[in-house]
Amino acid sequence: MAALAAICLPHPARAADPALRPPATTLIDWSGPYFGLEGSAGASFGALNFDATTIGGRPVPPFKSGDATGRFDIGRDATTAIGGAFAGYNWQSGPWLYGIEADLVGANLKRPVASTAPGFGYEAVDPVFGLIRGKTDLYGTLRTRLGLSFERALVYATFGLAGAETRILAEYPDLAGGPGVRARQDLTRLGFTLGAGVQVAITDHLALGLDYRYVDLGRSGRFDLGSVPGPGGGPVATRVAATSNQMLARLSWYPGGLALPAEADEVGPGAVSLGERVSLHGQTTFFNQGVPGFRSPYRGPNSLVPHQAQATTTATAFLGLKLWEGTELYYNPEFSQGFGLSRTLGVAGFVNGEAQKAGAPFPKLRSNRYFLRQTFGLGGETEDVPDGPNQVATRRDIERITVVAGKFALGDFFDGNVYAHDPRVDFMNWSLWASTAWDFPANLPGFTQGVMVEYNRTSFAIRAAYTQVPKQPSNDVLDPRVFRRGGATIEFEERHVLPWLDQPGKLRLGLFSNVGNSANYREVVGLTQAGLFADINDAADATRRPRRKSGVYLNLEQAVTADLGVFARASAADGRNENLSFTDVDRSLSGGLSLKGTGWDRPADTVGLGATVNGLSPAHRAFFANGGLGLLIGDGRLNYGPERAFEAFYALSLTKAVTLTFDYQFVVNPAYNRDRGPANFFGTRIHADF
Repeated sequence: MAALAAICLPHPARAADPALRPPATTLIDWSGPYFGLEGSAGASFGALNFDATTIGGRPVPPFKSGDATGRFDIGRDATTAIGGAFAGYNWQSGPWLYGIEADLVGANLKRPVASTAPGFGYEAVDPVFGLIRGKTDLYGTLRTRLGLSFERALVYATFGLAGAETRILAEYPDLAGGPGVRARQDLTRLGFTLGAGVQVAITDHLALGLDYRYVDLGRSGRFDLGSVPGPGGGPVATRVAATSNQMLARLSWYPGGLALPAEADEVGPGAVSLGERVSLHGQTTFFNQGVPGFRSPYRGPNSLVPHQAQATTTATAFLGLKLWEGTELYYNPEFSQGFGLSRTLGVAGFVNGEAQKAGAPFPKLRSNRYFLRQTFGLGGETEDVPDGPNQVATRRDIERITVVAGKFALGDFFDGNVYAHDPRVDFMNWSLWASTAWDFPANLPGFTQGVMVEYNRTSFAIRAAYTQVPKQPSNDVLDPRVFRRGGATIEFEERHVLPWLDQPGKLRLGLFSNVGNSANYREVVGLTQAGLFADINDAADATRRPRRKSGVYLNLEQAVTADLGVFARASAADGRNENLSFTDVDRSLSGGLSLKGTGWDRPADTVGLGATVNGLSPAHRAFFANGGLGLLIGDGRLNYGPERAFEAFYALSLTKAVTLTFDYQFVVNPAYNRDRGPANFFGTRIHADF
């Protein structure tokens, strides 16, 4: 998040224009004391690493918390809740801030331990531990803050001391077959913490923000942890190192008050500018989501797990440079952290549009976009395009040809919809913000490389793209053999104004055809039922080769009034071969409405209502019924029923830069399985852009 400082510096005025002078107040002075509350659910992760372990004097290989492979495991390493209070004091000189802060948070950070090291682990040849768990209930930190203030926002970095109380609990089976025993060790740990955050003033006394911190409690000395009974057992001694990645939403109260700067559109001639050649913007989005209990008589490797909460965070910089007239270069570095529910598994029309299959328990930096855009004007009428994310302010011909080459998301140019297309500000369900039967080529975060060409006129546009596909289904590596394997997409966009409404609308028709390394559903079902493979997923792995998947989508947006709009999507794919990139849907129908809050004097607020139904082809159903695992789903068996979902949200505009959203979703037959669900999903989203 500290990288956002680079895009948020106050913009210098152009000396050539004396009318562009800095306003009298361009930033907040955050000096003085402050207090607040912080917390989240499912947004913090921890790890315990054990080494120098002996059992009866016999050394044991190192092991750590997580699943049997040592990886982080959803539902094991994520907190169910973390929250507490903080207080601090700031000093500020110009835009630069320094301060000190202390906080105390309660947690429920549980970390089971498993190991497959020879001679150790519950499932190893010579079992020793039945279960070993670590639990941290309380964290405290004392940190210094260094920050940069601009307009209503503050970006800062932190470092300091951290302490925690950790309990190590063990259950040992009796190797002679008798009753097992338990052991416990309480550890008080002191280490260090590093972090960063961003906060935005929403009133003259309150600020809303996000705070990330990495906590390292160091390595303990060796300690006793009970004794394993029976032959081959004996006293257990070990030592442990503990780390944690924590993301918290924060509400800060400044009792002395804050002098807020004027809003950008109220500054008028005093507005500052970066000039005509550069565009710098940023955003950060935090989405916290939970699912309570639901009917779940059995689970597979890709099933949705009840009783859990998870959170995702992204922070993006949108950097643009006009090289010369008509030619622009863009770059988008992005930090992302966290996971969707069940590690973004268990629902075909997934419920968190910010969740990535490449999630991580710590902030992970990726170069998500870098592309060159060349615009060829064809004369006639022109239009002014304001500065914005991935758009340098410019004037261009309405009739034009645009060529984009580089790395981008196909959703940047295709399947757009003004009411349902951006999970950072509108609907979160994948089947509402996208045509989910369109298996658009992408790596795990949703981006690809290729070329897009668009011809635009006032009443219509035609665009087409050819891009790389992943090397195999749900793979982060894009296939370099673009002349043998790739994805082609073409879209026709019609624009109209309905005369009886006098309101604009758009209709988009898209066709796609991808060639990628995939398996055929009927083939792998037949091979498995014939007994040639014990596991249908092994049959899929063994028979993948270049195959084609094609389909179509239809996308409508229509304004009914200036405040009310409706949308609808329909999409279908052939359903014969594996999907490569997006999700497990062969046909989808969705629609809904979006209403601005003008009627209750909240014109910047938005209410959204949407519903969707997804389905599978007969061959695709048979694949899952025989134990197949798809991109997002796979319960090990299937009692098929269409997956249906409803979503409602209220986006509350706190300032022009900050929106707080409350989201509810109801999913019937998650993963097309009548045996599981229905499930209720509750979420809150904080979004800020600059």
